Amino acid sequence: MKVLFTHSYFLNFDPKQLALSKPYPPVGTLNATSFLREKGYDVSFFDVSFSKNSNEIIPVLEKQQPDCLVIYDDGFNYLTKMCLTKMRNAAFEMAKSAHDKGIKVIIASSDSTDHYEDYLQHSADFIVMGEGEISLLALVNSIKHKTTFDDIHGIAFKKGNETIVNPKRAILTELDTLPLPAWDLLDIHPYKNAWKNHGYFSINLATTRGCPYKCNWCAKPIYGNRYNSRSPQHVVKEIKYLQTLFSFDHIWFSDDIFGLKPAWVQEFNEVLKAENIKIKYKIQSRADLLLKDDTIISLAESGCDEVWIGAESGAQKILDAMDKGTSVEQIKESTLIMKKHGLKPCYFLQFGYLSENWTDIKATLNLLFEMMPHDIGVSVSYPLPGTKFYDIVKSEMSDKSNWEDSDELLMMYEGTYAPAFYKKLHRFIHKRFRQKQIEADFRKGKFNRFARWFYFKFFSNLEYLQLSSMKGNSKD
Repeated sequence: MKVLFTHSYFLNFDPKQLALSKPYPPVGTLNATSFLREKGYDVSFFDVSFSKNSNEIIPVLEKQQPDCLVIYDDGFNYLTKMCLTKMRNAAFEMAKSAHDKGIKVIIASSDSTDHYEDYLQHSADFIVMGEGEISLLALVNSIKHKTTFDDIHGIAFKKGNETIVNPKRAILTELDTLPLPAWDLLDIHPYKNAWKNHGYFSINLATTRGCPYKCNWCAKPIYGNRYNSRSPQHVVKEIKYLQTLFSFDHIWFSDDIFGLKPAWVQEFNEVLKAENIKIKYKIQSRADLLLKDDTIISLAESGCDEVWIGAESGAQKILDAMDKGTSVEQIKESTLIMKKHGLKPCYFLQFGYLSENWTDIKATLNLLFEMMPHDIGVSVSYPLPGTKFYDIVKSEMSDKSNWEDSDELLMMYEGTYAPAFYKKLHRFIHKRFRQKQIEADFRKGKFNRFARWFYFKFFSNLEYLQLSSMKGNSKD
């Protein structure tokens, strides 16, 4: 029985990410591919990351003639969690292409878990809901042996005109028992070519699954609130395997929370030293986990370069409303500790959350420009199905419930200010932040950037004046 794997993230459908040119392979898809291969199935993989459109899968289907097409999105990449509309439509189109050829279609993704009815109405035969490997294996076994699907946990399907949603499947806890991703099936060259302008090549790995924290705007349709970790030895085994396949300069550990398990980071550091492996990497973490010098020292010694934290807001009122579980003081303290040990703290900032007003926005700006992290990512609050936040604002949302691409930054519900305000705020923050960075360069004697400094200072001041004039357009 032949199984063709693909995914639905098309880089060419996302202009912001295409221009950024820092693509990462779909490691979650490669995980599932490897798992079915280990169980004896004849698997192949078609990577649509650099495809121009969904029709490019048609000749692959004709050549491979698979029994099943599995559209399995990378649950470790935040871009797939955003459920961009163009990617959803691409999944529909690929499903139809396979369905028209008599191929069974299985889809596993955040979006299909949240909207399984839509996918079943667009040529999907089965939706794998939640963590996919075990459910997928049971489903493919059942298709192969022509047995009933009624007892397979973690799937949804049609039986006549009725939609059947089977019970959830328990998530995996022993991640070291899984095979390493099928990196050998990936054509790495287009990824390397895309990274050339940056002077280095970064690859992605995942060391954990899930997140135990309960930020009320964060959707967790795949792994839920459970947190399970691979051992440091297993992670280093994958790093060594990757080094035998191709060269890379940098790793993005794409976990929601890296190194949460007590002493994991310290052990990881020691295993790397024992294997004489030197790497450079970036992670995502939380301010309250980065308050101990011992943890930060181990991160720095093991090669950590950038640490992205969900700072979100400089107003404690907003952090509390989000159920974030962190404080503004923890953000400040962790930033200072990271800087002390040579790490580069980076902030995710989120605007437009419920009840946020001008005073709260200024508190966030004050936090940003006081602490001056290495880099920032700015967005507006994005309601995702299955979250408390979504349930609160869904009555205010229009028919549009997804962004077309990751640069859209459209408010989907009635925020304190008009959508144009938040777009202006986004531009202002980036310009003022770059201005402050250039001012820091001046203090270090880098005077050749005066023209850029003047540009950012002039236009960020202009943006701020316009922003201030717009804040009167609030619901209040």
